[in-house]
Amino acid sequence: MLYSMTGYGRAEKTIGGKSYLIELRSLNGKQYDIRLTMPSLLKPYEIEIRNILNEGLMRGSIECIITVSQNGSEKPVKLNKALIKAYYEPVSELSKELDLSQENVLSTLLRMPEVISTSNEVIAEAEWHLFENILKEVIAELNNHRKEEGKSMEDDLLARITNIELQQAAVAALEPQRRVKIKEGLQKVLEENIGKENYDPNRLEQELIYYIEKIDISEEQVRLKNHCTYFKEVLNDNAIIKGKKLSFILQEIGREINTTGSKAYDAEVQKCVVLMKDELEKAKEQILNVL
Repeated sequence: MLYSMTGYGRAEKTIGGKSYLIELRSLNGKQYDIRLTMPSLLKPYEIEIRNILNEGLMRGSIECIITVSQNGSEKPVKLNKALIKAYYEPVSELSKELDLSQENVLSTLLRMPEVISTSNEVIAEAEWHLFENILKEVIAELNNHRKEEGKSMEDDLLARITNIELQQAAVAALEPQRRVKIKEGLQKVLEENIGKENYDPNRLEQELIYYIEKIDISEEQVRLKNHCTYFKEVLNDNAIIKGKKLSFILQEIGREINTTGSKAYDAEVQKCVVLMKDELEKAKEQILNVL
């Protein structure tokens, strides 16, 4: 089972007169990287929040935005009484000097800078545990999206590996004829350049054996088959994070395909190699988004 690195989760719930909104996005990335935006009242729990996100999401480029809004009149405010008193004395004296009414002094004072401020509230531990449950719900929703997208990715990767195996089977079917063509081609070159009667057939046979061993692709084909089988085994195991491992296996598959192509010396085999390379590149592009 595969998981994509791309996903989205969102949840909004009310706890203790506050509305909590969590939005979580994940994109593909080589490592785990998070951008966390949250209000000050959650700052004491920042490490716990980051640990929960890390444990639940594991890999990818993550963006988490947490917003908190107070419901109605429950928004906490703080009056700076000492500052109000400090403002009152000169304002009161000025109003007396100018013979002005003091009926609106309080409203004037409340509009002075830094007289009213929101309180530096920190959520209680009980509210934190409820918030923690919301955060885990959002992570679970995002991972469900990852899982759904991973299903289509898994089908595509299996199709790519199957196509490589089909071309590999075609190469195996061409191999006997390839050897014959190489032998016949060398004999023809010798006959055209030095004459059929001027070379030792036994020595030619020995040289052909040595040459054909040098361009033998049977070992590459065995390793390629094993790598494809291993890729499918990893694809079907229960591990959640497997993108890097599958990428390494694809590198090994590519190495065997390239070696096969460099040793082929046959147009039909080269066509199969080109088709295998095409499937391999498509698989590599897909694997970039695997968790």
